[in-house]
Amino acid sequence: MESSDKVVETVISGNYVEMETEGKKPNNDMKSKISNLFWHGGSAYDAWFSCASNQVAQVLLTLPYSFSQLGMLSGVSFQLFYGLLGSWTAYLISILYVEYRTRKEREKVDFRNHVIQWFEVLDGLLGKHWRNVGLAFNCTFLLFGSVIQLIACASNIYYINDNLDKRTWTYIFGACCATTVFIPSFHNYRIWSFLGLLMTTYTAWYLTVASLLHGQVEGVKHSGPTKMVLYFTGATNILYTFGGHAVTVEIMHAMWKPQKFKAIYLWATLYVLTLTLPSAASVYWAFGDLLLDHSNAFSLFPKSPFRDMAVILMLIHQFITFGFACTPLYFVWEKAIGMHDCKSLCKRAAARLPVVIPIWFLAIVFPFFGPINSSVGSLLVSFTVYIIPAMAHMFTFKSAAARENAVEQPPKFVGRWAGTFTINIFVVVWVLIVGFGFGGWASMTNFIHQIDTFGLFTKCYQCPPPPGSPPPFLHHVGAPRPAPANFTHHHHL
Repeated sequence: MESSDKVVETVISGNYVEMETEGKKPNNDMKSKISNLFWHGGSAYDAWFSCASNQVAQVLLTLPYSFSQLGMLSGVSFQLFYGLLGSWTAYLISILYVEYRTRKEREKVDFRNHVIQWFEVLDGLLGKHWRNVGLAFNCTFLLFGSVIQLIACASNIYYINDNLDKRTWTYIFGACCATTVFIPSFHNYRIWSFLGLLMTTYTAWYLTVASLLHGQVEGVKHSGPTKMVLYFTGATNILYTFGGHAVTVEIMHAMWKPQKFKAIYLWATLYVLTLTLPSAASVYWAFGDLLLDHSNAFSLFPKSPFRDMAVILMLIHQFITFGFACTPLYFVWEKAIGMHDCKSLCKRAAARLPVVIPIWFLAIVFPFFGPINSSVGSLLVSFTVYIIPAMAHMFTFKSAAARENAVEQPPKFVGRWAGTFTINIFVVVWVLIVGFGFGGWASMTNFIHQIDTFGLFTKCYQCPPPPGSPPPFLHHVGAPRPAPANFTHHHHL
């Protein structure tokens, strides 16, 4: 560690020496080199891989379904619009993080054994009420985000092996996902985030190429949008897609130079669009309105080695994304019970286990995770990653002195402070009315219908009935829908 005056001087210039030196310790032996290659990641590239692989995973298979609800034009427009909106609020979060960290390090606070989280940034800049609101929304969102990953595993594996029901698969994958307690922090996701992005890239291009080779089904219709409930459910799914930055602060903190993060989320989003737009558009072009009854795109493709490969890769990716969503919850829990500074990995892993249990339980109670996903998008994502960051930025820099002393000044091309505040007000108003208002109404209508139709703890959500038995009132993946058309199952992976 450098001398204290050197650290103060460095902090004032906004260059984080302690993070750089931590990342560049000379390692000569082979074991250290291999460990660094696969385990210790803190570069801008690592952050890009983490953002891109975390963002695209769960929704790739349901975006064609959203396109069938929205129509092609609205589907493409919403993806581009929410992609930009998500990148903007990720930029705001990164500015607030750098502001908080710089202020604290001027007070000689040492963060070497402490992971800064979003609620601490809000606490340091705006006080405990902001902290409490941010913590409640963030933890609830990440909790349900983890639940969604767990149910997605059960839903996907069912396309390869239907000998066990989905609830049993949920038990099995819950136990597998519990192993993420052994991964200390986002530094250690280097190889996983790299592999995760390769997996989703393969799946996206499999969907695109398989659709184009399959061609349009006979009598294909593209009638969307037809109903307001469906339209806003689809739009909320896309809002959720580009709202994956609830873990932005933890990913930034894992970087050697966090101030480089500003544009990384935008570049990650641009790459994600090269996966989501071609795959969703081509599957919708090939199958049209059939997608309204097939919320998981895999269900429309014939069984083949390529499809099975895509299913298996998505399964592994779901496990990685579970870790991404759960790691910030582990940190919050460690801080709550006083274990965050503990050096022993095994003790921390044991202390983290209670976090996995409620996730496991919720995944079994609400196996119809599609409607949960839309509800999470409208009720939690809207506030967690759009409204709260935009409002926090405005309140942090509302005084002329705060704007003048800001570590990072807004760029000229957005119109400096006036332009930034205008964009922030637009984000808050738009997401409040369209995302939370209309989206919340549509997704909760759908969610309540699922509970009425299936009940809680259902054993095998959307599974075909056994051969020879009359089909019950619920519809399954391949069957015609007896339920009213305005209630479409939302199967979010």
